[in-house]
Amino acid sequence: MAKTPAPTHSELEILRVLWTRGACTVREVFEDISASRRIGYTTTLKLMQIMLSKKLVRRDERDRSHVYRAAQLQELTHRQLLADLLDRAFGGSREKFLLSALQATRTSPKELDAIRQMIETAQSQSLKQVHEGNSK
Repeated sequence: MAKTPAPTHSELEILRVLWTRGACTVREVFEDISASRRIGYTTTLKLMQIMLSKKLVRRDERDRSHVYRAAQLQELTHRQLLADLLDRAFGGSREKFLLSALQATRTSPKELDAIRQMIETAQSQSLKQVHEGNSK
């Protein structure tokens, strides 16, 4: 299965609308984005047509107004973007990546607690896999 190309900043903005609202027409996406910044309707339309050719979105053409939806789940797109960034910017080092992420902006105590919990879960899963591997 071919890897979906990484979306540009503007394409991610459109995908966020589709992930949040669900299936939308170009008009609905345009109205959502134009509420926070200047963008033309034809620009939005062109971007969504490009996204269709890149297979970032799918289009339902049954009705007069074509309805677009994200082609893949938000989580999958996030994972692909993070894997690419991890590889290109940090040479695959998860440690450097995470340290940079923590140092880039202020992290709240609540966020740090959630991160600790994720690390503990990852450690226990890793230990479980090692244990299962040794018992085979």
